[in-house]
Formats: sequence, C-alpha cells, structure tokens
Amino acid sequence: MEEYKVLEIKQSVFEDNDRQAELLRKELKKEKTFLLNLMSSPGSGKTTTVLRTIEALKDEMKIGVLEADIDSEVDASTVSKTGAKVIQLHTGGMCHLDADMTKQGLIGLGTEGIELAILENVGNLVCPAEFDTGASKNAMILSVPEGDDKPLKYPLMFSIVDVLLINKIDAIDYFNFDIEAVKERVKKLNPNIKVIPISAKTGEGMDEWVEWLRLEVNNWREN
Repeated sequence: MEEYKVLEIKQSVFEDNDRQAELLRKELKKEKTFLLNLMSSPGSGKTTTVLRTIEALKDEMKIGVLEADIDSEVDASTVSKTGAKVIQLHTGGMCHLDADMTKQGLIGLGTEGIELAILENVGNLVCPAEFDTGASKNAMILSVPEGDDKPLKYPLMFSIVDVLLINKIDAIDYFNFDIEAVKERVKKLNPNIKVIPISAKTGEGMDEWVEWLRLEVNNWREN
C-alpha cells in the first residue's frame, strides 16, 4: 500500500489576503478615501454605470477609477474622457483582484485628494467574490439579459455585496426577467442588501444609486 500524508487545513487559504485587505481599509480610512469595488459579468454595463456615476458626482467630489481587465485599455480610455483620474490594471490572466493588487493599483493611481475611488473589477461572477479587495463597500451589477436565476447559480457574489444594481431595465420587456423574484432570492442570501433597478443607458434609477453612494462616501469620510 502506498504511504501518503493527510494535511488538515486549519486556516483559511484567504487569511493572508483578508489581513492585507483590512490593513488597506484602515489606510484608506485615514486618508478619507472611499473605495467602491464594482463587480459583474462582462457586458453588464459596468463602464456605462461608472460614466453615469462620475457625471453625477464629479462636481461634488474628486473621483479616481481603477479599470481592471485581463488585457486592453479600452475602458480606461473611455473613462479618461470624463476628466476623472484613471489607471488601467492588467491582471495578466488573473480573473480577479486581491488586496495586494488593489493596493498596487491605488498607489499607481495616487489617492491624495481622492474622495471616491471606483474599482471596476474583472468581469466575472465567481473569482472576484472570493477575494476581499479592501474596499469600503462592494457593489455588483446584474443586467436583465443575464436572467433572474443568477442568484441561484452564483450565491456567493450576491451574499457579499452591499448593493445590487439591476441594470438594463429599459430592455425588460424583451426578456423573461422577474425583478421581484431576484429581490426575493438575494434577500434570502443577504438580508441587508440594497437592490436598485437602473438603466445606465437612459438614466432611470440612477438618482437612487447616486444618493446611496453619496451617503456612503460622506459617512466613510466623516465617521
């Protein structure tokens, strides 16, 4: 019979990342920089939502954006046209950002004077949910064309976010999408989650989203 070792894992494999994330959060708190980690599938409308958010808040606060992608500079180029400070992060094949990668991005961006930093994470509903980036709050976008069953298929993502934006509601008549079913499913996973239906294309619902974000940024900076 072959001999082999049995290794019992007593500590989370994410323990080191969690520790770095907490340290980063404390640093950002001292600097009064609010970091929003925005996650979603590819094509859900993250960049369009970011553009709308910048437009609504740019006269109230200094905004910086970290665009994370496996490759390309398309999103950073688009966001740069708003006048917001932006940096493109290439993950080299990684499907997520962890706390150390986020910190490197923030150093590259330069957070002095930045009140709101938006991390547009890699498009993925699996890996980004597993890694604490050190963000002040986590947000995700679920677009109508993706279907209302996604909370059943990707429960972890919906469990760890503070706010869910249901995007592309302007197209809801063309898809079999039940908003109330989504709300019911995500509330079972995450009773404290805030759900906001929006259309980043038309602007519908964006006032509620921007107001939520405005209050969170102010609370982070003042308390």
